[in-house]
Amino acid sequence: MNVCVIGTGYVGLVTGACLADIGNKVICIDIDKEKINKLKKGVIPIYEPGLGQLVKDNMKKKRLSFSTSLEEGVGKSTVIFIAVGTPPKDNGEADLTYVENVAREIARCMTSYRLIVEKSTVPVETGEWVKHTVKINNRRKVAFDVASNPEFLREGSAIGDFMRPDRIVIGVESKKARELLTELYKPLSALMVVTDIKSAEIIKHASNSFLATKISFINAVSNICEKTGADVQKVAEGMGLDRRIGNSFLNAGAGFGGFCFPKDLAAFIRISSKLGYNFGLLEEVEKINEDQKRILVSKIENSLWIVKGKTIGVLGIAFKPNTDDIRFAPSLDIIEALLKGGAKIRAFDPQAMSKAKKVIKGIKFCKDPYEAAKGSDCLVIVTEWNEFRDLNLKKIKKLLRQPLIVDGRNIYDPAAMKKLGFKYVCMGRSNS
Repeated sequence: MNVCVIGTGYVGLVTGACLADIGNKVICIDIDKEKINKLKKGVIPIYEPGLGQLVKDNMKKKRLSFSTSLEEGVGKSTVIFIAVGTPPKDNGEADLTYVENVAREIARCMTSYRLIVEKSTVPVETGEWVKHTVKINNRRKVAFDVASNPEFLREGSAIGDFMRPDRIVIGVESKKARELLTELYKPLSALMVVTDIKSAEIIKHASNSFLATKISFINAVSNICEKTGADVQKVAEGMGLDRRIGNSFLNAGAGFGGFCFPKDLAAFIRISSKLGYNFGLLEEVEKINEDQKRILVSKIENSLWIVKGKTIGVLGIAFKPNTDDIRFAPSLDIIEALLKGGAKIRAFDPQAMSKAKKVIKGIKFCKDPYEAAKGSDCLVIVTEWNEFRDLNLKKIKKLLRQPLIVDGRNIYDPAAMKKLGFKYVCMGRSNS
């Protein structure tokens, strides 16, 4: 099948490469000429395990190409995915400017039937507006359908999530749209949930908001554990063994970040408010997440007594492991708070350094975790990269001015840290 993906961010690029890999001819479109030129040369603008090789392999097989011409993409393709950004406005509502612009341009370029698919995360009723926008700009009055196909890709494991999905959600209004999308995804042999467009749009926001709720819930429980001397990891283990609950997203820590959970949560709250429903539960989920960052900063302050003039090593800037994405990363607020308190920051991240340097000013970026620890009064774990779990802690201890680690992700065993001679401060565990 001939497919066009408009937008080459985390979602669009992974979607395009994976659709090409299962046998389709895919053209990815972006207005960023520099990015497209790099992609044509096989240079990947984001870090996602396995993505670079997947792109190169499918370019070599002539199944994947890149262009800045939306007209070219629409002209060559039957199915067109809209995967442009939907950044949050100041009030939390999703900014759909890019979606509207793309819908308008698709309509002007169409010469025959096209299926236009929302891939970006959008509020409920966006499908109706896309349909309206295409209709009023459809100069040639050609037939078209609009569908919703929300993505459920996790950064760091996006290719596996696409190729082996829990489910594929398809929101359609016509038999033709349903047949095209089910045929497109047939090679994945996955469970398909076929519904109306509005239900598909809500499934995406509801899913991310529920997962965010699980994280905030266990973080709230961690604060109770800390006050009582209980261990949140044992509590989470006991909860997770209940099949109705499950053990995923029950890791207490410094809060969630990234472009999906904070943005989608805020957008769902805003959508609900506009529809006349006060989703107070999600407002509290959002508040708890913000509080967790402040709690970690307080732990650092309490451990050091005086922060001003102290040097603090920060391990992890990306919002999660196996990505270079720093959008809404907890590290940004944590580092900002420490800088405001007068601390000097030495930071390291395995993949996010180049992006961080464009955003965070006034700190020392280090070549490895050991350089970040050298001469620091405290070492703070903000992102749970596996390489941080495998550090030579005896070496770290010698490099620090004092053996103090504040762990915002609970990656070490408190008893083992105590045995090594560290003052180990963690989240919601009795030995902290």
